[in-house]
Amino acid sequence: MTLRLCALGLGACLWFMPTVAHADTSDVDRATARTLAQEGQDALDDGDFDTARDRFTRADAIIHAPTLLIGVARAQVGLGHLIEAQEAYNRILREGIAPDAPEAFTLALEEARREVLELSPRVPAVTIRVDGAHPSQVMIDGVPIPSAAIGARRPVDPGEHTIRAIAPGHRAAEASIFLAEGTHQDVHLTLASTTPEATPPRPEEAPLAPPRSGFPSKALGLTALGVGGAGIVLGGVTGIMALARHAALTEVCPGDVCPRQHEGARDTYRTLGTLSTVGFIVGGAGIVGGSLLLLTMPTVDASRTSSPQGLRIAPQIGPGYVGAKGSF
Repeated sequence: MTLRLCALGLGACLWFMPTVAHADTSDVDRATARTLAQEGQDALDDGDFDTARDRFTRADAIIHAPTLLIGVARAQVGLGHLIEAQEAYNRILREGIAPDAPEAFTLALEEARREVLELSPRVPAVTIRVDGAHPSQVMIDGVPIPSAAIGARRPVDPGEHTIRAIAPGHRAAEASIFLAEGTHQDVHLTLASTTPEATPPRPEEAPLAPPRSGFPSKALGLTALGVGGAGIVLGGVTGIMALARHAALTEVCPGDVCPRQHEGARDTYRTLGTLSTVGFIVGGAGIVGGSLLLLTMPTVDASRTSSPQGLRIAPQIGPGYVGAKGSF
């Protein structure tokens, strides 16, 4: 009965609308609006809410009136679009009516106020929370919602809904829910990173210190022996030459006094003697030092060497000579 009340007075409402508000509305437009409104009311009574919404919406577009807008709201309720219906009711309340408005307008306003109060508890709501990362976008049924609405109670129509959150560098999170009228549900989405966590590198074992082969001591010892041998050779050669010079000078320089013409030979003799002495000193020191280095060289473990054989050096010391013996 209430649903028909505004529609029964619809014709009168359209005829007696304030002339100033619709001065540009022709009689043909008014007649078209009345026809659409009547078709909308018939569809509403028959439960054909899609047709009712279409007809009332088109009639209201021709002549805006609370009696038509309330028909749109009632059709939305029948379709389960409670959010849109609530907004249509609230629009009627916000706009109000003129003091001299037809009685049908006054009745539509009163019914809108009562019906929106009855509708409000029926509207379900959802609260969406996102963990793991700050989402770049959250959508309900593919429609983005403001970032400020995340974590807040958000009214939705009853029925099935798909909630999806996305963020750069993370896998999308999605949840499907069903909301009955008057219910509320919390939805928690977790955004998982697509970048694998960095695994700390395993500490590498320090390489084993190579076995001490004694190579520096061996090289230095052999070098010292070589230098010592060269020194002995130098000392021997220059000594022999010095002795030969001495024999010659003995005949021409009696009492170590040489004539002027033999002073150069005397100087040469003295130089050769000095070189011989230095050679024997260096040679002796080299042979002794090299022998000590080779004798004190660390022993090489044959099991830790890469070659089964290697250089072997053994000092040779005997009456009247010092040397070294080696094998490969």
